[in-house]
Amino acid sequence: MNWKRFAALLAFPLMAWAHGVPQSSAEKQIRDVLEQQAEAWNRADLHEYMQGYWNSADLTFYSGGTVSSGWQGAYDRYRRRYQSEGRTMGRLTFSDLRIELLSSESAYVRGKWRLQMPDGSRPGGLFTLIFRKRSEGWRIVHDHTSSE
Repeated sequence: MNWKRFAALLAFPLMAWAHGVPQSSAEKQIRDVLEQQAEAWNRADLHEYMQGYWNSADLTFYSGGTVSSGWQGAYDRYRRRYQSEGRTMGRLTFSDLRIELLSSESAYVRGKWRLQMPDGSRPGGLFTLIFRKRSEGWRIVHDHTSSE
C-alpha cells in the first residue's frame, strides 16, 4: 500500500469524527422512543406515552423522594399529577440527550425535560433512564426524574 492510500485511510475516521459520528441504530431507536413519548404527551395521550416504558411489575420510577413500582404504579402517578381534576399535561420537550450504549441490549440516557403549561409556567428538571432492548423494542426499565 502506498503512503497516500494509507494517509487517506487514516484521515477518513478523522473526517467522520469532525462531521459528527453517525448515530447507531440502537441510539436512533432510543431517540425515536423518546420522540414518540413527547408526541403522545403533547396529544394528552398518557396511555400511548407509557408505551415507552417496560410494561412490567419490575419497572422502577424514582421522583421527588418517592418510588413507584411497576408500569401501573408509574401510570397511576402520572394520571394523578397531570390528568386529575383541574390539571393539564402541558407541552413536553426533551433536550440535552446523552445516550450511552452499555451493551447491545442496554443503554443509559440522561437529559432534561421541560413542560410548557397553559398558565405560562415552565416546570422542568433532569432525568436518568435505563433502557433495555425487549422483544417489543427498546423500553425504559428505570426512570429517575428530578424537578428544578
